[in-house]
Amino acid sequence: MTAPRLPFFVYGTLRPGEANHDLFLRGHTLSELPARLPDAMLYAGPGYPYAVEQPGSAVHGDLVTALPDTYTDLLAALDRLEEYTPGDPRNLYERVERKVTLLPDGPRVPAWVYLAAPTLTTHLRTHGTPIPSGNWRSRDPM
Repeated sequence: MTAPRLPFFVYGTLRPGEANHDLFLRGHTLSELPARLPDAMLYAGPGYPYAVEQPGSAVHGDLVTALPDTYTDLLAALDRLEEYTPGDPRNLYERVERKVTLLPDGPRVPAWVYLAAPTLTTHLRTHGTPIPSGNWRSRDPM
């Protein structure tokens, strides 16, 4: 079964102005629009963030739509960057489909989001450092 061609919700080092944006996304996107992932909490990681499902919280980021002719290669490159392999229990991230809200008060649209994998989610909830603003750029952990 082929995965749907969804846009990507990015919330950390892939956001415009961050380190991995130029390496992976520059020149490969149709649009990059401010967006919010509802019901998720952001945690500081070693050099990059993790989003975890959390009712009542939100993560700020960007909805990135890939150029059609680069989509397949970009999806593979982002899976490698996030060290995501479908079904691998060693994944740090899981690529899942979630609805994100375009800002300021736009529609909710489906997108691929890399969330912390289940084992890591458990660790982050008990030992992680949340970023209450939900914005990686502010990096204001409690």
